[in-house]
Amino acid sequence: MKFLSILLIFLFSLMGCSQNELKKEETTTYFFIRHTEKDLSNPKNKDPELTEEGKIRAQKWAKVFSEVKLDMVFSTDYTRTRNTAKPIAESQNLEIVLYDPGNLNDLDFQEKSKGKTCVIVGHSNTTPDFVNKIIGNKKYSSIDEKIYGKLFVITIQNDEIADLVLTID
Repeated sequence: MKFLSILLIFLFSLMGCSQNELKKEETTTYFFIRHTEKDLSNPKNKDPELTEEGKIRAQKWAKVFSEVKLDMVFSTDYTRTRNTAKPIAESQNLEIVLYDPGNLNDLDFQEKSKGKTCVIVGHSNTTPDFVNKIIGNKKYSSIDEKIYGKLFVITIQNDEIADLVLTID
C-alpha cells in the first residue's frame, strides 16, 4: 500500500511534464491532509489533543511523506493540527508554519509556497475549502468527521492545475 501511494504521488507530480521538455519548470505541489483523530471526550474542549490512534496515524503520515522531499509544512494553530504536522516536519527537519484557516490561499501563502512542495494540515471543512480555492472550483465538500485518511494532491505548473484525492489508511 505504501509503495502504491508513493508511486501515485510521484506519477501525479509528473503530470503535465512532456517528455520533450528539457528545461526545468517551476512546479508547486501541495499535499493536504486533515488532522488525525482527536479526543472527543469533552465536547466543550475547542482545542483537544490527539487520541492514541491519532498519534499513531500522525506517525504514519510522516512515513507516507518520508520519500517526498518537502520544503514546508503548514498547520492551523490548533493542538490537533500542530500535533499531526509535528512528526512530518520533524522527520524532514522543518519548522511548522502556521496559517489562518479563515484566510485561505492568501497572497502571503501563495508567495511562500510557490515552487515548493508542501504539506498542509487542516480540518474536515477547511481542507477541502482550501483545495477548492487553489483549483478555482467548488469540487470538494467537507470530509466526514469519521474519516481521517484523505490526501488531496495538487500540482501547479505553468498555471495549469491538476488535483487528485487518495485515501491512505
